[in-house]
Amino acid sequence: MLEELKREAYEANIALPKHGLINLTFGNASAIDRSKGIFAIKPSGVDYVFLKPDDMVLVDLDGKQVEGKLRPSSDTPTHRRLFLAFESIGGVVHTHSSHATAFAQAGRSIPIFGTTHADYFFGDIPVTRKMTPQEIATAYEWETGNVIVERFTSAKFDPADFPAVLVNRHAPFTWGHNVAKAVEVSIAVECIAHMALMSLQLEPKLPTIEAELLNKHFKRKHGPGAYYGQTGNC
Repeated sequence: MLEELKREAYEANIALPKHGLINLTFGNASAIDRSKGIFAIKPSGVDYVFLKPDDMVLVDLDGKQVEGKLRPSSDTPTHRRLFLAFESIGGVVHTHSSHATAFAQAGRSIPIFGTTHADYFFGDIPVTRKMTPQEIATAYEWETGNVIVERFTSAKFDPADFPAVLVNRHAPFTWGHNVAKAVEVSIAVECIAHMALMSLQLEPKLPTIEAELLNKHFKRKHGPGAYYGQTGNC
């Protein structure tokens, strides 16, 4: 089972540069086995070209490395914090994709202008507050996870309705019921961010999508009344 977990994490990681979401070694993906309380994550600083399934590092939810010769990603504590807070998720992806990161660096949420966005999110893609100097100076990566959880807790967001966040001055994190879905959401976030920027160039005062259209597009794909796709599709 753990070999399969490493394979899932590996395939998610190598998918990121294939979809243009990664430059150099920025970013990482992780997959969790909830029954064992262990997740697999990319090793720190290893070029995606040279990455192998056996390179994936296994870490438990206490933060202990349980398998792997390489050091896990420096973002491992952030992934661990999200797995602990959002019990329904099975995978986390972090990228520095250009358009989504532009919104994060500006400290701006990605406004919901159209139906492509509404197919994945039940509103704007949220952004966290800035991290404090103390948070940055201490357990930085763990505190990154904390500001994400704080944002969702304060707004009472369901992580299933908002499967991504922009960390202020940093970049996006996404998640899903498995790591493959988290990769899909990362692709969608970058596409949505790009379209939002172009829309704002065309119409700087563009209002967000009408509530009726948002509800229709989101709920036809999500929830008990969903009817998009074939029976049995995720």
